[in-house]
Amino acid sequence: MFLNAQTKADTARAEMEAHYDLEVSEAAMRDTADLYARVKDVIPEPDWMRFAPYVRAINKLKGEKDAVVLAHNYMTPEIFHGVSDVAGDSLQLAIEATKVRQQTIIQCGVHFMAETSKILNPQKTVLIPDSRAGCSLASSITAADIERMRADYPGAQVVSYVNTTAEVKAASDICCTSSNALAIVEAQPGDTVIMTPDGYLAQNVANQAKKRIVYWEGACIVHEQFTAEELRAYREAHPGVAIIAHPECPVEVVEEADFTGSTAGMIQWVKTNRPAKVVMVTECSMSDNVAAETPDVEFVRPCNICPHMKRISLENILWSLHSGTEEVTVPEEYLEPAARAVQRMIEVTNS
Repeated sequence: MFLNAQTKADTARAEMEAHYDLEVSEAAMRDTADLYARVKDVIPEPDWMRFAPYVRAINKLKGEKDAVVLAHNYMTPEIFHGVSDVAGDSLQLAIEATKVRQQTIIQCGVHFMAETSKILNPQKTVLIPDSRAGCSLASSITAADIERMRADYPGAQVVSYVNTTAEVKAASDICCTSSNALAIVEAQPGDTVIMTPDGYLAQNVANQAKKRIVYWEGACIVHEQFTAEELRAYREAHPGVAIIAHPECPVEVVEEADFTGSTAGMIQWVKTNRPAKVVMVTECSMSDNVAAETPDVEFVRPCNICPHMKRISLENILWSLHSGTEEVTVPEEYLEPAARAVQRMIEVTNS
């Protein structure tokens, strides 16, 4: 299996080298100088020299292929700042996916995000640079699990995080993201709401909601690893540091933080408040991407890496654009009900 995968990678690399100038060069550095200016504080120049030929090739090829690159905040800085046309958290990407004019979408994120783009754009081609980019949270639940919860709580609306498969979205009444979860829950009829699949997000929302919330005990491998003890140690080592956390973190971590918010909310908090030092309790690349935009803020990084997000690279983005692989499809029976759940979320958010 390894040899087969390695052979495919070598073949792809050889073909790309035959079609594009991917050698380190002063010309590639000149052509990408404006982009490097955005990330020079977080990407050393020798590293950018390696990235520059790929960044140049991708940005040129996008126009030729009528393609747009959507990138999640957890993408590495050379992707997030170098080749993305639309960047943001799950909610932002879901909303922007409905506005895409290009015929081809390159989804730089994990597989459920590419499925969401396909759900919202069934007539467009959606490509993911590496289909192995999965999600431990999304894979923790199935539509059958949701049906069992419905049986246990008759009449309760099912609110599912967008970090779920198309199958699970289709089995849900409405989706949510970390930024709008509380508003979505409060907008549902009845006294009891079922939340899936992130148990920590559900518990953190339950601490603010007026409704009873029952939940599935899934978790994100990035956020579940943080502990309150760890954060207290950072406060002791860095007096005056501001700690901001994502609501996918355990409740005791959220209680220890100075601010809790969605990915977009955390970014805005840093840009608005400009703390001298900050700990962003989330995925590593997000801190790097925000640091590139706020050079006056010192980032203390107790971050965790998402191995699934890190499967996406400049090299496989270029190959995806060049070859038209790997295309994401959604079974026909999931398209309409999943789209309805996502669109309901967008409507509640906009209202």
